[in-house]
Amino acid sequence: MRTGRIWAIATGIAAFGASHAAADGTLVVLNKSVASATLFDADSGEQIVTLPTGEGPHEAAVSPDGTTAVVANYGAQTPGNTLTVIDLPSRAVTGTIDLGEHRRPHGIEYFDDGRRVAVTTEQNNTLVIVDVIQRAVVTVLEHDQSVGHMVVLTPDESRAFVSNIGSGTVVAFDVAAGAGLGTIYTGGGAEGIDVSPDGREVWVTNRAADTVSVIDVETLKVVKTLACGLFPIRAKFTPDGGRVLVSCANSGEVAVFDAKAKREIGRVPMTARASDDQDGRMFTVGGPVPIGILIPPKGDVAYVANTNADIVTVIDLQKLEIRTRFETLKAPDGMAWSSLDLGDGGASP
Repeated sequence: MRTGRIWAIATGIAAFGASHAAADGTLVVLNKSVASATLFDADSGEQIVTLPTGEGPHEAAVSPDGTTAVVANYGAQTPGNTLTVIDLPSRAVTGTIDLGEHRRPHGIEYFDDGRRVAVTTEQNNTLVIVDVIQRAVVTVLEHDQSVGHMVVLTPDESRAFVSNIGSGTVVAFDVAAGAGLGTIYTGGGAEGIDVSPDGREVWVTNRAADTVSVIDVETLKVVKTLACGLFPIRAKFTPDGGRVLVSCANSGEVAVFDAKAKREIGRVPMTARASDDQDGRMFTVGGPVPIGILIPPKGDVAYVANTNADIVTVIDLQKLEIRTRFETLKAPDGMAWSSLDLGDGGASP
């Protein structure tokens, strides 16, 4: 096992260890610039293995039983059109799914059946549903918005919401009927998206407007728009639904919102410096550039991928402060979490 370098953050705050455990399970971190996915022991921060993916891996999803990770290979200069399938217990890539004409796959969500994933395809402006076992696209949902980027499914999986950067909108789909329900304008650069655990609200980050919009799932109306930090790019609810974390890429911080009161309650600066190797980076603003956010079901920490610093920052959600950091390969972005503990070679839930 190769151990990554662990960073202590401040006096009295230790690196990962038994008394400062982050979360049980395995963290999947995509290294966007080097076409790979690294598995980390979520408790110790140790690297387990790094596996090859297609070019430009941006987002990943893990099956409900924790055994399979599926990676959307966005591509680089040449648009990607594949998904990489990883068997987590064996720590191995087990296949590639060819999406054919559907290009620039990005956002991805697993269905509860453990068999299908919903994937946005930016170039085609479609949401495709893929059978991971059959390795095939089984449903195509089309829309007329621009740069369909991220997707979220409501808890009952009856609806899917796709954020569209180019249009500043969110498209809602009836999943069973395979039909569009409506288009909601939220703000310039609509990108990050998440749904509340009770399925009543969808929160969307508008990166060009520096705002966050709250959509009522039933009425498909924006009920609140909140000011945010610079270039808000991802949103993530805590498992209890009480808070929403938003990564602000250009201001280098994570904003924290009270979901019920719909107001900001704090910000956590990432503080890390950017890597000296800035060749080929998507962001040129300097600083750590937080993007991906992952909160495991236990809900006591949040992992934040700092893509320009090549680290993952771990936030203590009770104290709203940085607990520790650990190094990744180049340009970490999308992340996913498995309940399986692979750090010691086992696969226990």
